[in-house]
Amino acid sequence: MSVKIHDGKEVQTFLRTIANLDGGGGNERVKIVVHRILSDLFKTIEEFDLAPDEIWAGINYLNKLGTDNEAALLAAGLGLEHYIDLRLDAEDKTLGIAGGTPRTIEGPLYVAGAPVIDGKARLDKDPDPDASPLRIHGTVRGPDGSPVAGALVELWHANSKGFYSHFDPTGKQGEFNLRGAIKTGADGKYEALTRMPVGYGCPPSGPTQALLNQLDRHGNRPAHVHFFVTTDKYRKLTTQLNIEGDALIWDDFAFATRDGLIPHVLDKNDGRFVGFEQNAYKDIEFNFALTELVHGKDNQVVERPRAAA
Repeated sequence: MSVKIHDGKEVQTFLRTIANLDGGGGNERVKIVVHRILSDLFKTIEEFDLAPDEIWAGINYLNKLGTDNEAALLAAGLGLEHYIDLRLDAEDKTLGIAGGTPRTIEGPLYVAGAPVIDGKARLDKDPDPDASPLRIHGTVRGPDGSPVAGALVELWHANSKGFYSHFDPTGKQGEFNLRGAIKTGADGKYEALTRMPVGYGCPPSGPTQALLNQLDRHGNRPAHVHFFVTTDKYRKLTTQLNIEGDALIWDDFAFATRDGLIPHVLDKNDGRFVGFEQNAYKDIEFNFALTELVHGKDNQVVERPRAAA
C-alpha cells in the first residue's frame, strides 16, 4: 500500500478522539499512555506497510496469548521484565543507593500462601529420585552489615522435570512442593532443604515459543531458584540464584542472569546431620544484603496479579 497518512490532520485528530484527550473525565495518565501506544502502533503499521492480514494475525496472537495465560512469560522472553530491572538500577544510581544483592526478574510462577516456618524448612514434600538433595542457606543483612531478624525469605523452584508445583501440567506435585517461606531469627539466618532444580523451557506449542521461533531464539532457562526477601525495615528484594555450571547461565531466554547471582555449589557428606536421608548432598550458601527505604517508602514493591493457594 505504501501510503503515508499517520502525520496528517485526520489521523492525528482521530488519535486524540480515540484516547479522548480533549474530554474532561477519565484517567488522564491512562489517556496519554493509550494515545502514545496507539500513535506508535499506527506509525509502525505505516512504516512497515503491514497488510490487514498481518494486523489481524497479531490480534489473534494476543487472543492466544491470553487464552494460554502466557502474557507474563512473554514479558520475560521479550526482555520487558529485565528492562524494568535496568530502570530500577538506574533509579538507584540516581538516588545514590549502592550495594545490596542484585535484583532480577520475578517470573510468572510465584504462588502466595506458603506456610511460614521459623529458621529452617524442608521444601521437597514430594519424592523426586532424579534430583539430588540440595541445601540452600545464608544470612539476611541490612545496609550496615548487621543480621536482620524477622526477615521473610520466600523461595520457589522447579523439580527435576522442569515443572513448578501449582503449574505442573502432569498434576503430580503436591501443594507448595519446592516452595517455602522462612522467617529469620535474631542471627538473620535461613536454611532450606530441598532438591536440585533443573531449567525449564517455554511450552513448545505455546504462543511465547511461537514468537521466539520467528526470532530464531530458544525459550529455555538455566536451573535457578527464585527469592523474595521482605522485612518491615528495608526494601523488598526480588532475585534469583543460578546453579553454577549450567550451560545456559549466560544464555537465559528471560535475561535473568546477573553478576553476583551464581554462588558456588559444594559437595558435602554430612547430609543426615543436617536433615537429609542420605549423606551426599549439594550445598549453596546464598546471602542477602538489603537496601534502605527511599524516603521511608519501599519503591521495589511491585503490584501485579499473582497466583495464591
